[in-house]
Parts: sequence; structure tokens; C-alpha cells
Amino acid sequence: MSHEPQIQARAEQHYAGIPVTVAMDGLSAAVDSAIPELFSWLAKQGIAPTGPPFIRYLIIDMAGKMQIEMGVPVAAPVTASGRVRPGSLPGGKYLVLRHTGHYDGLIASNAALQQWAREHQVEFDTWATAEGSAWRSRAEHYLTNPAIEPDPAKWETDVAYLTTQP
Repeated sequence: MSHEPQIQARAEQHYAGIPVTVAMDGLSAAVDSAIPELFSWLAKQGIAPTGPPFIRYLIIDMAGKMQIEMGVPVAAPVTASGRVRPGSLPGGKYLVLRHTGHYDGLIASNAALQQWAREHQVEFDTWATAEGSAWRSRAEHYLTNPAIEPDPAKWETDVAYLTTQP
């Protein structure tokens, strides 16, 4: 995949998720807790992941709290249990940017994706709420497992926003 933004048609994707409300400075700790918990839960259920883990951003208030879900793709809907909930990324046309490097560069990659969208008149499926910006589907898909590839310069993450394009 190119490191330039591109529109991709994506099918609906079921996932097992853990919802969390967190401030930006608590994001790493939330991810470090929830992702291993999800993989452990899936293993105990005998459910194989069908893709890399991701963070889905539901409502974003960068100065306050964010409502997010950590997720792992699965082939079919799961049954809620403990903190784990079923979820689904909707199908549609996504604007996607491949970020390569440490996760602390993701804020800049998200900003670049949003800037590219403004310049190319691509609209996202988002709306304002009292809690912040709500997103029908905005996610970061963590393609590289740091336990397998320890060099952060080689980590790859897909940043994907659902657009309003038919």
C-alpha cells in the first residue's frame, strides 16, 4: 500500500471489543490492558482473530475524554461477556493512510489524512455532539506486532475514516 491517502471499499467487519472512556494521556495504558485481554478472551472462547487489533474512535474530545473501543476482528458476531462486547465496523468507502513508525507519530498522520480530505473535498461520516466529535467509523489498525518486530521505525498502522461517499 502507498503511504499516500487512498479511498478503499471495505466490507463490514465484526469484532470483539472493549469500550473505554479515556483522556488522551491514558490511551496507552488502556490499550496495553485491553488488547491482551481481548486476545486472551478470544483464545478461551476458541475464536480465531481474522485481522490485526485496532482502536475505534467513537467520540473524540482531544482536550477532554474520548469514547473508544479496542477491537480484534472476528468472522462472526461474538456474545458479550465481562468487558467484551460485540461490534461491527460498517462497510463503505474509507479514506486510508498507512503510517509507518512509532505510534507517537499517529497524531500527525491523522492530521495529514484530514488535511488531504479537505484538499480533495472528501467528507467523513462524523457529526458534532455535546461530548465531542462523533464518528460512524474511524479506526487505527495496528498491522505490526511490536513483540515480533521490536523496531518502531518499521511498525505499520492503517488510519481509516469512513467517508460519506456512496
